[in-house]
Amino acid sequence: QVQLVESGGGLVQPGGSLRVSCAASGISFRTYVMGWYRQAPAKQRELVATITPGGVPRYVDSVKGRFTISRDNAKMTMYLQMNSLKPEDTGVYFCNIHGYNNPWGQGTQDTVSS
Repeated sequence: QVQLVESGGGLVQPGGSLRVSCAASGISFRTYVMGWYRQAPAKQRELVATITPGGVPRYVDSVKGRFTISRDNAKMTMYLQMNSLKPEDTGVYFCNIHGYNNPWGQGTQDTVSS
C-alpha cells in the first residue's frame, strides 16, 4: 500500500524559509517522478515542482529561484526547501507520484504571514 507522509510545515514571516519532507513507503520510490503540490485557501491544488528519479528538477514559474526540490532515493524521502517565502505561498503542501491517480495524503500546512 502506497503511503506518503508530509511533514515540516509551519508559520513563517515573509522572506523566511521552510523545508518540508515527504516520506514514502509501499512503492518503488526510486523509479518514479515525484511532485510537490500545494492548495491555497479556496483554490484548486496546483503543481509546484517535480523531480525525476535521477534528480532533475522542474518548477512552476512562481517558485523558480526560491524553491529547491530534492530527493534521497535510499531514504525514500523527498524534500522541498522554500526560501524567500511570500504570503501567496501559503497553503497545504502535498507530495505525490507525478502523473498517477494516487490518493492524496494529509499534507502539511505552511503559512506565510507577518
